[in-house]
Amino acid sequence: MLFLAALAVPLRSSAQQQAGAARSNQLLLIIPFENSSNAADLDWMSEAFPEILGARLNSSGLYVMGRGDRLSAFDHLGIPASARPSRATIYQVAQQLDADYVIVGDYRVENGSVTAHARLIDMERLRLSPEFAESGQLANLVALQADLAWDILNALGMAGKVAKSEFASRFPALRVEALENYIRGITAASDQEKVRRFKEAVRLEPSDTPAILQLGKSYYNLRDYESALAALARVPPGDPGGNEARFYLGLSALYAGHLEKADAAFRSLASRLPLTEVYNNLGVIGARRGDRAARGYFEKSVQTDPGEPDYHFNLAVELTREGDTQGASRELRETLAMHADPEAKALLDSLSAGAAPARLPAERIKRNYDESSFRQIALEIENTNEARMKKLDAAGHAAFHVQRGEELMGSGLAGEAEKEFREAVALDPASAAAHSGLARVLESSQDPAGARSEARTSLKLKPSAEAYLVLARLDLNENNFAAAGQNVERALALDPANAAAAALKRDIAAGPGKPRSLQP
Repeated sequence: MLFLAALAVPLRSSAQQQAGAARSNQLLLIIPFENSSNAADLDWMSEAFPEILGARLNSSGLYVMGRGDRLSAFDHLGIPASARPSRATIYQVAQQLDADYVIVGDYRVENGSVTAHARLIDMERLRLSPEFAESGQLANLVALQADLAWDILNALGMAGKVAKSEFASRFPALRVEALENYIRGITAASDQEKVRRFKEAVRLEPSDTPAILQLGKSYYNLRDYESALAALARVPPGDPGGNEARFYLGLSALYAGHLEKADAAFRSLASRLPLTEVYNNLGVIGARRGDRAARGYFEKSVQTDPGEPDYHFNLAVELTREGDTQGASRELRETLAMHADPEAKALLDSLSAGAAPARLPAERIKRNYDESSFRQIALEIENTNEARMKKLDAAGHAAFHVQRGEELMGSGLAGEAEKEFREAVALDPASAAAHSGLARVLESSQDPAGARSEARTSLKLKPSAEAYLVLARLDLNENNFAAAGQNVERALALDPANAAAAALKRDIAAGPGKPRSLQP
C-alpha cells in the first residue's frame, strides 16, 4: 500500500546526484508502455519503448536490464508476458530484479501524431517522478523516444551538459517501419516468422545492427548455420550487440564445422568478456582440433564455476584422453555428485575397471549466453569497490582503477581494462599512469591516433618507459625507425632492465622486413 500511495515528488537534483552516488552504477528496468489508443494494431509500440529507451539510456551510470531479464522475472512470478501489470505487480518485478529505478509509461496515437508519457520510479525511496511528456509525428517515433530518454537522464542528473537536440543526434535514424518489423520479430512465436520480420527490418535499414543480430540468432535457431554466420559477421565487435554476435557466430561456426572461425570468434569474445561458457567452448574447439591447450580452458571453467557438472565432465574427457585416469575419475565423481549422468557413470565405470573406453564421449558445448548476469554481478562488485573508495582522495581512487586496469590487461581483457583506465583519467586527469595504461589499451585495439595522444599526455605529466614504448611501437609500425629508436632509448634510460624495450631495440636494429616484437 505504501508504494501505491507514493506521492509524485521530484527525484534527487543534479547536485545531489553528483554529491551522492556519482560513480555508482544503477540498475534500470523499463516496463512496456500501455497503449492508450483505440487501435490494437498499434500494440507493437508497447515493446518499442523499452527497446529504444533502453538503447538510449545504457550508459556508464545506468545498466538497463533487457527484455529477457524482464520476461524471466514475469515468468518467475507467474505473470503472462503480454499482461499489463499493476503498480503493485511492477514493484514485485522490480524487487525480483533488484532494480534501482523503473520506467513506466503510456502512449496515444491520433491522426498520425504520437504523445508519450513516462514516469520514473525510485525504488529505494518509493517515489514517482513528475510526468515526462513528448509528442511528435508517428514517422518520428524514434526521435521522440530519444527526447524522452534525455528527459529521464536529465531528471537523474546524468544528462550533463548535452542538450536534448545534441543527445538525439548521437544515435542513428531509424525508420518507423523498420522498428515495427523489428518489434514484431522479437515478439513473434516462430523462428520462421522472426526471420521474415528481421529480414524486412534489415532491408529497410541495412545498418540496423540489433535487427542484424536477431536475424543471425534466428537463423542459428533454425540450424541454418551458414546464413547465421553471414548475418552475425556483419555486427561490429564494438557494437553494443557485438559480444552476443561473437558468441552465436562461434556456435554457428562450430556446428558448421568451421573450427578456425569458431576459435577466432570465441577468442575475440574472451578478450572482451570473460564468460565461463566461452572458455568451455574454446576447450571444446581445442579438443576437436587436437590442441593440448584444451585442458587449460576446461580447468579454468571448473575453477570459475565448480558447480556446473558439464565443466567437470569435459575436463574428465580431456584428462582421459591424456591418460590421467586418476584425475579423470575425480572429475567424473564430482559430476555424479551433482546429478545423475549416465554418460559420466559409464565412463567412470570403464576407468574403474581399468579398461580404456573404445570411444570417448563428446565434450559438451555451452549454448547459453548470459552477459546480463555477468554484467550485474560485475556492477555489484564495482559498486562495492566504489563505496570503499569514497574515503580516498581523487588520486588514491584513480590509482585503484589503474591497478585494476593493469590486472585486466594482464588477463587479456582490453575492453574491460579500457573502462578502468578511463575512470582513472576522469577521477585524476593528472595521473600519468592512467593515461599510459589507456594508451596501451588503445594501441591494442588498433587506435594509433588515440594511443599516441594518450602516451604523449602521460609523458608530459611524468616520463615513463611504458609510454615511450607505446610511441616506439607506433613509430615502428609506421616504419619510422629513427623515431622508434629514439623512444626506445628514452625508455631504456628510465628502465635499463626493461625486457620489452630491449626486444624492441633488437627489432629496430634488424631493420625492415624482419619479425618484430610489437606486442604492448
